[in-house]
Amino acid sequence: MAQHPDGESQQPLAPAAAASPPPRPGLSYAAPAPIVVIPPTPRSVRLGRAFWLFSFVAGLAVLIGSFLTRDSHLERLRTVVDQMSPGGGPDAVTTSATIVFWGSLGALLLVILLEAAALAIFSARRGWSRWLMIPLLAGQVVFMVVAAAFLVPDGDAGSYVVMLWGAQLLLAFLGLVAVFVPSAGGWLKAARIQSAQVMPARTRQ
Repeated sequence: MAQHPDGESQQPLAPAAAASPPPRPGLSYAAPAPIVVIPPTPRSVRLGRAFWLFSFVAGLAVLIGSFLTRDSHLERLRTVVDQMSPGGGPDAVTTSATIVFWGSLGALLLVILLEAAALAIFSARRGWSRWLMIPLLAGQVVFMVVAAAFLVPDGDAGSYVVMLWGAQLLLAFLGLVAVFVPSAGGWLKAARIQSAQVMPARTRQ
């Protein structure tokens, strides 16, 4: 033991860290949120989305082509309207042809936009959007039958329009079938299970 020069003993000093133990962390009663595992998108869902997107491309090609050739369409529609309701004045025939042409384009474009919105909702894993696609596709067929008399010209141009419309309907139908196969249903069901697991954990926090 060390001593001072005057003969008194010198006591060793304890380290400051050993004087007081570190505080313990408090108890936590909040359970951590579960880790959400997102399953991979099945092949049927990817194919369904691809079919719908190609369907939109085919439909928009008809609408763009009709818009670019609107002068010839309006001239032909004046003759069609005059034959359907003879005796009308030139201004009335022109107005009716314009309304019919733009109304047909607008109706078909609206259906495509609604289908695209339903596809986006489905991609967000909302299963009810699949059932919305069925009446939209049926409505598209009805609009095409009505608009065929106004937007399908004579000759080769009309054949191209019919081919594109046929491809649009076929692709849309294949996309509709793809989103109803069991693997797509399992993908949507997994999303519902994950939501049910996450919501109670967030409520407890």
